[in-house]
Amino acid sequence: MVISFWMTLTITTIHAQLTITVSSVPANTPPDSTIYIAGNFNNWDPGNDEYALTNHQNGTYSITFFPNPGALEFKFTRGSWATVEGSAAGGFRPNRTLQYNGGAQQNSMAIDGWEDITGKHTATPNVQILDEDYYIPQLDRHRRVWIYLPPDYNTSSKRYPVIYMHDGQNVFDAFYSFAGEWKVDESMNELFDMGDYGAIVVAVDNGGGDRTNEYSPWINPGYGGGNGEAYATFLATTLKPHIDSTFRTLPGREYTAVAGSSLGGNISMYTAIEYQDVFGKAGILSPAFWFSDSAYIHLANKGITQDLRVYFIAGQNESSTIIEDMEQMYDALVAAGQDPSEMYLISEPDGAHSEWFWAREYPDAYEWLFDELILADQTPHAQYWSVYPNPVKDFVHISNDPDDLTYSIILPTGQMIQSGPVLNGKIDTTSLTTGLYILQLRDQTGNGLYVTRFVKQIP
Repeated sequence: MVISFWMTLTITTIHAQLTITVSSVPANTPPDSTIYIAGNFNNWDPGNDEYALTNHQNGTYSITFFPNPGALEFKFTRGSWATVEGSAAGGFRPNRTLQYNGGAQQNSMAIDGWEDITGKHTATPNVQILDEDYYIPQLDRHRRVWIYLPPDYNTSSKRYPVIYMHDGQNVFDAFYSFAGEWKVDESMNELFDMGDYGAIVVAVDNGGGDRTNEYSPWINPGYGGGNGEAYATFLATTLKPHIDSTFRTLPGREYTAVAGSSLGGNISMYTAIEYQDVFGKAGILSPAFWFSDSAYIHLANKGITQDLRVYFIAGQNESSTIIEDMEQMYDALVAAGQDPSEMYLISEPDGAHSEWFWAREYPDAYEWLFDELILADQTPHAQYWSVYPNPVKDFVHISNDPDDLTYSIILPTGQMIQSGPVLNGKIDTTSLTTGLYILQLRDQTGNGLYVTRFVKQIP
């Protein structure tokens, strides 16, 4: 029986392996390249020597390894995410997927292109690199920082809300992405064209090998961490003041969000809780709360001291505990004093731990977090009432003003601060402070309602 058992074990060990063969690589592949495979089986490490493919000197490469059975996602690289494979034209290609059954299995595939050699930039013209080497004093490191400006930024005097995001390589430009692009700039432009007020988006590149350390304040013995507190302090006390002093922002916490996915979701949650006086909104996509239970302890210790708006989303094709962990954080927030009506939690049946999923879900997250800025004009009154100028210094003017029109000015929080009849086609705003306001107009029936928004600027 013992001999039979060990024979069975040996046979199982020999055959429980996956062999992947790369049948061809692009002609422009540098001749001295080492090709690696990186995926959900090796923590997406793009240059792990244990996952280097053997070069057979005939144009083919192969690797044999022993992943756990199940759905594998991966890409080929030449040692870093800057040299990741792409499409034949050099553009972004989605993660490869393969179902591994746990036994001996062989698969063959071709690499069509490399993003760094023939890659194409996909960022829209209103995206710019704020600084290639922005200094992070809290970490004594430098990092590339991106900024998206709304389409009317250079043709108006409006001030805008700001969203701070992580993994900047993946936010705007597929050329630099290491796992796909969120297409935040395209989404924001489309929403603007449909009537959205607009927002500035600032994205900070991750630090590659320092990513895990910087996106968690707490250390996981198996994965690292510990620099997240310094990184969050950088966002709140160094980067945000710089953005507010350089660009036309609405600097109040109610107009400031932090958002990210996976460990980026973790650091977004931590930052929003730690700096409640700075950030009033948080987008938490596919959070990796498994990384440390200290996230819940931190929340319990800090409590909810200011109004906070939180959007949670994850996919049912992610890790087995991700939705359970997300729901646990939701409950912990309620226990800490968070208003449940200011939170939204959803799990998508087809959702995966991948950029394509977060790119698809980003517009909904943004619209919910900033729903007070995305107000659709209501009723046919929008066809003959127009409000100008916007931004306003002293008086709001209404065109085609009927004699009995009344108005209400409401804060984004829902508090009405001014109301009365519209006199001589204008509304006095001189008593208002700088910021964003919602304006409601009603006709004599009390039923005709027109809703819009305006920004009061410094006279």
